Amino acid sequence: MRLTLSLLLILFLTHNVHSAAPTAGYTENCAPEIDLKLDHSNWDKLLKKYVDDIGNVNYKGFAKDITALQNYLDYLAKNRPSDIAPKSERLAYYINLYNAATVKLILDNYPTKSIKDIKNPWGKDIVQVGNEKISLGNLEHKILRKMDEPRIHFAINCASYSCPKLLNTAFTAANLEKLLEQTAVDFINDPKRNVLTKEKVSLSEIFNWYKKDFTEKGSLVDYINKYAAQKLTSNTKISYLNYNWALNEIE
Repeated sequence: MRLTLSLLLILFLTHNVHSAAPTAGYTENCAPEIDLKLDHSNWDKLLKKYVDDIGNVNYKGFAKDITALQNYLDYLAKNRPSDIAPKSERLAYYINLYNAATVKLILDNYPTKSIKDIKNPWGKDIVQVGNEKISLGNLEHKILRKMDEPRIHFAINCASYSCPKLLNTAFTAANLEKLLEQTAVDFINDPKRNVLTKEKVSLSEIFNWYKKDFTEKGSLVDYINKYAAQKLTSNTKISYLNYNWALNEIE
């Protein structure tokens, strides 16, 4: 009888120990794992408030909301997506980070007539990402350009008139593909940035600086023809426009 009671007691205790064990998705003394979806809504609000439809920025007004901008940058710094996060999540994160950090750089040095008037704007470690600080140059060349997506060159903005326009909509994982296509079409067909005719074209220097990124799967003409209303031919003569580094400011 005592043996039977002892066995029953052991079975009871064993059942309760297993019932108290962490379930899937938990670790000891930790909250359940969360599938993080980054929130870029605060950046979206700032863009809609201070950037017009052609990409020019009201920097004087933006300066009044510099705390909100810094709060968004702090949020990004603390929520860097992991390397196994969906590519769309990572691309949206780094594009927004680049653009927001560039606006913050301008505001920190405002008034200025050009980003190039700021000492070493792309070389200084000013962008907080997790526990490290990196430069805008490293963010572009060592992260964004390594993600096999040449359309990033139409999405990131260097605060200058010849740059692709700064969209007044934040990138998200959900709208990424739509916005990347939109930025490519808008930039390539913008006569202020590219002058296209069948016989000859004057292209943005971006196509010269980053030609390797655009020609991994074909010629430069092939790439431009994917988005251009005026199609080019293999005989089209190509030259490049002077780059206007003046600040993309609303006058």
